[in-house]
Amino acid sequence: MAQVVRGVIARAKGAPVEVVPVVVPDPGPGEAVVRVQACGVCHTDLHYREGGINDEFPFLLGHEAAGVVESVGAGVEDLSPGDFVILNWRAVCGRCRACKRGRPWYCFATHNAKQKMTLEDGTELSPALGIGAFAEKTLVAAGQCTKVDPAASPAAAGLLGCGVMAGLGAAINTGQVGRGDSVAVIGCGGVGNAAVVGSRLAGAGTIIAVDVDDRKLATAQRLGATHTVNSRAVDAVETIRSLTGGNGADVVIEAVGRPETYRQAFYARDLAGTVVLVGVPTPEMRLELPLLDVFGRGGALKSSWYGDCLPERDFPMLVDLYLQGRLDLDAFVSETVPLDGVEEAFARMQRGEVLRSVVVF
Repeated sequence: MAQVVRGVIARAKGAPVEVVPVVVPDPGPGEAVVRVQACGVCHTDLHYREGGINDEFPFLLGHEAAGVVESVGAGVEDLSPGDFVILNWRAVCGRCRACKRGRPWYCFATHNAKQKMTLEDGTELSPALGIGAFAEKTLVAAGQCTKVDPAASPAAAGLLGCGVMAGLGAAINTGQVGRGDSVAVIGCGGVGNAAVVGSRLAGAGTIIAVDVDDRKLATAQRLGATHTVNSRAVDAVETIRSLTGGNGADVVIEAVGRPETYRQAFYARDLAGTVVLVGVPTPEMRLELPLLDVFGRGGALKSSWYGDCLPERDFPMLVDLYLQGRLDLDAFVSETVPLDGVEEAFARMQRGEVLRSVVVF
């Protein structure tokens, strides 16, 4: 029997979100119903509300979540009711050319649940990133559930489902930060500060945090940055160079997603260094660089989508580090809020007052 739960939807572009009844069907083949325990309030959910992703309203928001499997559909063999899981939005297919080449984090055929959750009048909902976890329960593809140690706090573990994994992975997976490397992180929100943490975990010797907000820089310092740079006060590129022997950083992670900050990242790296773009630009943005500089500086210009993560590989490992006290995921949880607190959490996020608000059930 289908269940009716409370969920947060964006009904129209720019309209305040609403808490409404949501109909969750029983799981079909390859699907699972998850009782959500916690879900982070991510910028991507706000992009959905503002029409910045697509116009397939109404959206069931929320995607950065952890919870407990309630039921599974036919054919699901590696997931059982009672399993504690982090939800992911990159359920790999295992059959596409990327998967067959041993690069499943680039999977070209990721999938979601085939059935739709709806409003009580039958209106189909578009779940954010195929998840829709601002709801007491949600329907997902079984491959979107990654089992981890149930000893982890759901509020902390769920953040690996998107923003924290994106930042950690940008440093560890995409940037391949190594022992003794110098790293600069431009933009110190939740993703950027996760890149700071990832750089520290990887053994970077110098970690330079760059932002225009001293509050965010103070957080970056607490999380492992060795230097902070307020780019409103000084030239970020010249300061990064001065902190790295005049050379520039080995790896520069751009966590803003704007042309001007990307240019800073490009010129703040060492010759043959690496730039990693993990900040999400908008469709109208354009970047102009002298092609001779691209050629002459060598190195690598990379983009990092979801931190180039493989959930079944990375989530359990990172949760283990968290439980060992080596990865402070709790530091990213600025506040917990109820389901009807999402709209206010969006406002605090836009004002830069939080790393993450987390809805708890």
